[in-house]
Amino acid sequence: MKALSPVTLEFNGLRLEPMTRAHAADLALAAADGELWNLHVTSVPAPGEEAAYIDKALQDSARLPWVVRDIASGKVIGSTSFHDMVPAIGRVEIGYTWYGKSWQRSHVNTSCKLLLLGHAFDTLGCAVVGFRTDHLNHASQAAIVRLGAQRDGTLRHHALRRDGSVRDTVMFSILAGEWPAIKAGLQQKLQRYRGD
Repeated sequence: MKALSPVTLEFNGLRLEPMTRAHAADLALAAADGELWNLHVTSVPAPGEEAAYIDKALQDSARLPWVVRDIASGKVIGSTSFHDMVPAIGRVEIGYTWYGKSWQRSHVNTSCKLLLLGHAFDTLGCAVVGFRTDHLNHASQAAIVRLGAQRDGTLRHHALRRDGSVRDTVMFSILAGEWPAIKAGLQQKLQRYRGD
């Protein structure tokens, strides 16, 4: 696996830009689209917490965070990251992903995952890409399964939520050998979004 470093990625009208402190106001606007900080099972910054959210992401040496920008409007519409990176075994995870409510159930998640998975497998040479989510976040679990990831299991009593409660974490993964078929399936899915 090649070394990870911040990089800008573009595809299908979206740009993933390495997150910086300069994105704080943009992230605040994106999170306000649906007041996403009120969701119990996500890690979206509440109003006034954007700078701390960014600092935490940037200080984590095993995390590479991006903001997601809609190129046509110029608006930041969400965020995503590589995290829990283990170069010795060719593993990264994709997570800390959220999009403003008006961008959910659109081409955005599929497009971003194609970008990130392609970067992980085709550019970096990863052996596996993992995903994790709160056991109560059924929408996220369904989205991960729709990508083609396999459910690996549940880590019980695994992580703290923002409110101090403890969650179980559901783990998923995609292996490098599975990527070509998953890539083709995601490309077909995008054609349906476009009506091709």
